[in-house]
Amino acid sequence: MSVRVLRTAGFVLLCLTGLQLIRAEDYLSYVAAVYEHRVLLNPEPRVLLERRSALEHIDRNLRVFEEQTAEAARQGAQIIVFPEDAIHGFNYTRASIAGYLETVPDPQEVTWCPCAEPDRFPDTEVLQRLSCMAHENRIFVVANMASRQSCDRSTDLHCPVDGRYQFNTNVVFSDNGTIVARYHKQNLYFEAAFDTPPKSEYVTFTTPFAGRFGVFTCFDILFREPAVTLVKDMGIRQIVYPTAWMNQLPLLAAVQFQRAFSHAAGVTLLAANIQASEYGMTGSGIFTPWDSIIHHDTEGNSGKLLVLRVPVLDPAFIGKSLAGPTLVPFSVYSTNNLSSEEPGKAHVWPTSYKESDVGYCHKDPDCKENADSPLTFTSIMMYDNFTLVPLQENKGNLTICSGSLCCHLLFERSHTDEFYALGVFNGLHVVHGTYYLEVCALVRCTGLHHSSCGGETEYAHTLMDFRLDGTFSTRHVFPGILGSGMNLEIPDHCGWESRGNFYMSRRGMTTGLVTAMLYGRLYEKDDV
Repeated sequence: MSVRVLRTAGFVLLCLTGLQLIRAEDYLSYVAAVYEHRVLLNPEPRVLLERRSALEHIDRNLRVFEEQTAEAARQGAQIIVFPEDAIHGFNYTRASIAGYLETVPDPQEVTWCPCAEPDRFPDTEVLQRLSCMAHENRIFVVANMASRQSCDRSTDLHCPVDGRYQFNTNVVFSDNGTIVARYHKQNLYFEAAFDTPPKSEYVTFTTPFAGRFGVFTCFDILFREPAVTLVKDMGIRQIVYPTAWMNQLPLLAAVQFQRAFSHAAGVTLLAANIQASEYGMTGSGIFTPWDSIIHHDTEGNSGKLLVLRVPVLDPAFIGKSLAGPTLVPFSVYSTNNLSSEEPGKAHVWPTSYKESDVGYCHKDPDCKENADSPLTFTSIMMYDNFTLVPLQENKGNLTICSGSLCCHLLFERSHTDEFYALGVFNGLHVVHGTYYLEVCALVRCTGLHHSSCGGETEYAHTLMDFRLDGTFSTRHVFPGILGSGMNLEIPDHCGWESRGNFYMSRRGMTTGLVTAMLYGRLYEKDDV
């Protein structure tokens, strides 16, 4: 089990701009809660249940929701987020989920508090229970459920053959129980029961305590729509994020990427994941760009409530007179302007090195540095064929390239008995989703042979000081550092250099390094 608060001291440099550490007590703030739910599953999800039986199953999960909502409110929380699939479970077919479906009215067209008006719409028992949780505890509630929406095939070319859409749906209730937001998940992940909405949805809602929040779900976090559009184009700085995420190390454990997204995008992310250890599902947290509280428990059989006071990040709500530093997602800036570094010391190197020691493979389509080295090898990592070079000494300077992407590592480590490699991947990921990646990754291999690089492990004892950079062609780079035992680290320094490289550095880790990654997404090449 892992529950910890990560708070960084002194100054923190975001991958956004040079910023001082933000403390909730110094600015307008609110109390947020997320609940990682040990979901009670339907043992036969492919068998159709009548409505009454489906409601009996749902009731077992909603009773836990009611208890946790009351406890969160008792601790002062003003908003609580529950996970994706936490009410009904998963692995349904389109037909077998029918008993769980409810129609969720569009709050842009209908103002409705199900708790106060339970008979206004039929077959809305789940909405009523959730609404009453919010109303009785005076707390905003974010929950995920299965919904239906009737359609006419004669006027809607996207309408399914059975005359209804079935959506994976997030519903947000205000603190008086009124439905204030409805979002249909866009990027489905092996969800045969649900339809992709016919057009992209950019859903926000406004609270009296923190201003605007955006909404998306699970797999959406890896794609431009709606996640990046909400942040970059609509100025959203606070996200509610129900998820049912299956962890996959070394690059995509739930809290690992949640941390990376919050840090790179400059947002608060309220992430609630399912607890289902038999499926590798765990990992929830409350993340600001500066700190976090997380829960990761691969052997757990119970849920976990996380509560944390966080600063308000909505600039419109804060107002100019109270505003802290401006957050600019995926921003470009010069290392010469980094307030947390001394003049003339813009780069942080392991102790035995200086900047003149570095030999870069610059951004060049024909870059071949290390390409013909007898040390390079390939190994499958996250279903992708990475090219890697091993770390052989206790300190070194390595470069590995794939096409126009070159990854460079400067490092010094405490031990040499664990096998590490620097890897690069530049291409289209096609397993369990299709999306284009540019990745530089320093990974601890699970064994001492090449094929073990890319295997899953949560543990390492080798302390590593390092600087990692890459010649990325995308501005959407997510930096992440994962320490032993799922300890999350924030880079000491990171950002864009004048020559166009993206870099991050870290010194003084207190746990062994499992993964250091620069995870680049080229959204425009997803359909290539």
